[in-house]
Amino acid sequence: MDLLRGTLKSFNATTYKATVQITGSRQTYLADVPVSRGIPAAEMVAGRTCAVLFYDAQTPGDGMVVGVY
Repeated sequence: MDLLRGTLKSFNATTYKATVQITGSRQTYLADVPVSRGIPAAEMVAGRTCAVLFYDAQTPGDGMVVGVY
């Protein structure tokens, strides 16, 4: 498992998925990343730093936003 820092670019409150730019990746965005339902939708503001947990580093689509700060 890997825990990486990213920047929240957008959030869809209906699907509870986000678009995230991982720190150090200047032009790559991960779309449709699931977000923990423990995070209130009001906290998912574009530009906030977030923590993304990847269960398998080789499969970027297998991650989840587990916190924002």
